Amino acid sequence: MDIAQAARGFLAHRRVALVGVSRDSRDFSRIVFAELTRRGYDVVPVNPIGGEGRGGMPFVRRVQDIDPPLEAALLMTPPAVTTEVVKDCAEAGIHHVWMHQGMGRGAANPIAIAFGKAHGMSVVSGVCPLMFLPDAGLLHRAHRWWRVGVGRPQAADDATACAFRP
Repeated sequence: MDIAQAARGFLAHRRVALVGVSRDSRDFSRIVFAELTRRGYDVVPVNPIGGEGRGGMPFVRRVQDIDPPLEAALLMTPPAVTTEVVKDCAEAGIHHVWMHQGMGRGAANPIAIAFGKAHGMSVVSGVCPLMFLPDAGLLHRAHRWWRVGVGRPQAADDATACAFRP
């Protein structure tokens, strides 16, 4: 399975957790939240502090607290905590994990990817979901072309899809 197939598989889930969404309404994670919501996704914001963020957005503390449970989680977490979040996802029965990466380092780390694969999860890493939405803007389409087309995504089995890493 290539990265585009894995991305389409993840995005087929219309209810997803967004783990690591910021309490700051100006943060990029909130843009991702808004874009997915605008496109009809039911996005559950997860932030370990819980409570309410700016604008009244209610946060769930952990993916295990989401009721009813869901099957997909987008991780916008620091790489240092991503492995623990992937373990939480496994405990919650989540089978599809996307470790976000935009222009910076991203959420992925090798241990988190290996853990997901070892636990039968479909893992997408190294790219941003906005790049794969059907009505992605020019900037996101160009970024997808660069990262996936020029960036030589690795082939992947059914459990893992990892995009190019510089």
